[in-house]
Amino acid sequence: MSAVPESPSRPTVTEREARQVAEAAREQDWRKPSFAKELFLGRFRLDLIHPHPLPADEHVQRGEEFLAKLRDFCETKIDGARIERDALIPDDVITGLKELGAFGMKIDTKYGGLGLTQVYYNKALALVGSASPAIGALLSAHQSIGVPQPLKLFGTREQKETFLPRCARTDISAFLLTEPDVGSDPARLATTAVPEGDEYVLDGVKLWTTNGVVADLLVVMARVPESGGHRGGITAFVVEAASEGVTVENRNAFMGLRGLENGVTRFHRVRVPAAHRIGEEGQGLKIALTTLNTGRLSLPAMCVGSGKWCLKIAREWSAAREQWGKPVALHEAVGSKIAFIAATTFALEAVVDLSSQMADEDRNDIRIEAALAKLYGSEMAWLMADELVQIRGGRGFETAASLRARGERAVPAEQMLRDLRINRIFEGSTEIMHLLIAREAVDAHLSVAGDLIDPEKSLGDKAKAGAGAGLFYAKWLPKLVAGPGRIPGAYGGFKHGADLSPHLRYVERTSRKLARSTFYAMSRWQGRMETKQGFLGRIVDIGAELFAMSAACVRAELLRGRGENGREAYQLADAFCRQARLRVEELFGRLWSNTDDLDRKVVKGVLSGAYEWLEQGVIDPSDDGPWIADATPGPSRRENAHRPIR
Repeated sequence: MSAVPESPSRPTVTEREARQVAEAAREQDWRKPSFAKELFLGRFRLDLIHPHPLPADEHVQRGEEFLAKLRDFCETKIDGARIERDALIPDDVITGLKELGAFGMKIDTKYGGLGLTQVYYNKALALVGSASPAIGALLSAHQSIGVPQPLKLFGTREQKETFLPRCARTDISAFLLTEPDVGSDPARLATTAVPEGDEYVLDGVKLWTTNGVVADLLVVMARVPESGGHRGGITAFVVEAASEGVTVENRNAFMGLRGLENGVTRFHRVRVPAAHRIGEEGQGLKIALTTLNTGRLSLPAMCVGSGKWCLKIAREWSAAREQWGKPVALHEAVGSKIAFIAATTFALEAVVDLSSQMADEDRNDIRIEAALAKLYGSEMAWLMADELVQIRGGRGFETAASLRARGERAVPAEQMLRDLRINRIFEGSTEIMHLLIAREAVDAHLSVAGDLIDPEKSLGDKAKAGAGAGLFYAKWLPKLVAGPGRIPGAYGGFKHGADLSPHLRYVERTSRKLARSTFYAMSRWQGRMETKQGFLGRIVDIGAELFAMSAACVRAELLRGRGENGREAYQLADAFCRQARLRVEELFGRLWSNTDDLDRKVVKGVLSGAYEWLEQGVIDPSDDGPWIADATPGPSRRENAHRPIR
């Protein structure tokens, strides 16, 4: 195996330095309330989400009018089977979406956009994503993380006036952060932007550039070296994709989302006006993370659409297919899977709609809620699709094209499974999301006890931190002993047919138990807490289940109050909460009874080669070559695969 040459510009950083870079990019303050943050602290603030917030009438009218047009376009102009077969979204479809205004859904009307709310933007993505997940990814990457969102939050008036009208109607945008050897560890970012007069000169290689193959405008993260008059650091730029020195070197292909325009982009001596820098030097990661606070909601929105489709197919197929004298849906082994799909789809929609409406109102800080929605949505949608394939049996494993060829309904269940798999990796893998959310969940503890558990702090700093921590915990810990969850009649307003009040009492009690568990772990492991990733992941997963239970109950009550399938909504919320409670109890058991320590020993054995004998008896079909491609800066030696659509 050939070695990977080290780029001369790639920074060498320690683990601590990498964490410091990530920490500096975090939003440090909590200026607005957060339901999820309070939940992790053992405080069940139902008042922050109930009564369920609602959009204004004018936003509903505008959103519904666009959804009607988009549905007609999806039904008449989009051929999902063709996109899957050709691994390409036809140019005329993209042009039609531009004319419809779909590329400007989130852009303000004064810049030529539609000005939809987050709620209706997400509904639109769920709709178009059900017609073609590749188109959903195209529109989401363009508006959720591409040029429009960071400019909306951090752009100057001139930048907005220059770029947003283009993004609303004609231009496609992409977001470029990842590099061949840099994923979730941005401290090692190697792409550079060297100041020269009133310009920056970009050099480097970016990997997995969603929309990058067809994009007209790029958001590029690059490292500005520190120098006289330049603070330096990772910085965001808007780059014209047609600039000299920009080369799309490859259009990547994947197991799913076959129409995805994702590639490798090289920058060689690319000149970018300083006026195209977003924010200040060194703010790039903060801009990226802040953009994702609401941008992450687009992915779970499409997961909701997937759940709805899985439920439809499961219902229709399980009623038509008979085994042993009755429909397979009436056999308990299959029925439990259908119940899981139905209840989970209801809860996912509740989580996404609640988080989206809170984002629109801007009264709450939803950074944890959005991250939980992404984490929970991507994991549960994958499970639902897997269950659908199992319900369909051999037909679930067979491609839609093969089913059609032999005269049966062309149901793309296996494609759904392949398309959904990337969601557990996109915009922060499940493992990274666990760590990101865990960091926010323990923020209050680190704020008061951070110096106390930091091995590099002096005794004086530790003593000061100890005093502050003592005051905090003296007030906080007693509140974790009792609460409304112990009062039998609490939350009695959620009893209509099915009784959801016991579930809300459970959430209240369990949030306190979760907080106590986190505190005990902090006391036990102190500075080593950050290495206990298995424990932290389970803490976050418990919080995600509690958030979903809360959202499901609040949504059920909303629908009941509006006379919209309230009885059925209560049934679904009840079923979901009962299923979720079983998962929560299992997770609590695994907090302290697990194989984490043994797993670490096995991993060391694997890496040392102690188990190589276990690998014998197979053929490795992989080609030889480096594990990570060489990303040394320099001119491109490949033909430009950039394909702008006009």
